[in-house]
Amino acid sequence: MFTGHGIAALLPTTARSVRRWLLGFGGLGLIPLGLIDNSPIPIPGAMDVATILLAARQPEYWLYYAVMATVGALVGGYVTYRVSRRGGKAALERRFSHRKVAEVTKIFERWGFGAIAIPSLLPPPVPMVPFLFAAGAMQYPVKKFLSALFCGRTIRYLILAYLGARYGRRIVAIFQHDGHPVIVGIVLGVFGAAAVVYYFLAARNAKRRRHK
Repeated sequence: MFTGHGIAALLPTTARSVRRWLLGFGGLGLIPLGLIDNSPIPIPGAMDVATILLAARQPEYWLYYAVMATVGALVGGYVTYRVSRRGGKAALERRFSHRKVAEVTKIFERWGFGAIAIPSLLPPPVPMVPFLFAAGAMQYPVKKFLSALFCGRTIRYLILAYLGARYGRRIVAIFQHDGHPVIVGIVLGVFGAAAVVYYFLAARNAKRRRHK
């Protein structure tokens, strides 16, 4: 069993006390953490680390922690989406550089659903917040937005919670030794690449069917 001090030692110094407080609430703590993680000033990797550590501490509840992390991500993502939707493209341009806005807008206009689902699946440093803002600013349908976010985050946190429950102590040892989630990055990178390939193949097949 991991103590509060052991968990706190794994988290960045600047956010240690906040994360320790949130982790003290168990699965419920993942909901406010989701609000922070999807805000304009996120804490990269906070939800990932918290999900793994909670599942490692109580392996029998790994599915519960995966569900709560997904709920937290959906709540946080939806709040950011609504804020941006009200402000429109002007809100997007106020928060990000013109270069970033142009880049994200181009990706979003081309991929739509995938522009939300794929970044939500991949680990840091892949940015998520700019795409949340872009979805709202460009008036992307809320049902499609939530569906894409749900798909990506569900896969992500199921993987993380399972890894935490199955290999918790080994992963914690890597965190303590290397200071960053190496295994998490590798595993999510593989699944992310698989998701990208699947998305491209599905889009290509749909295009072929339309031309027949």
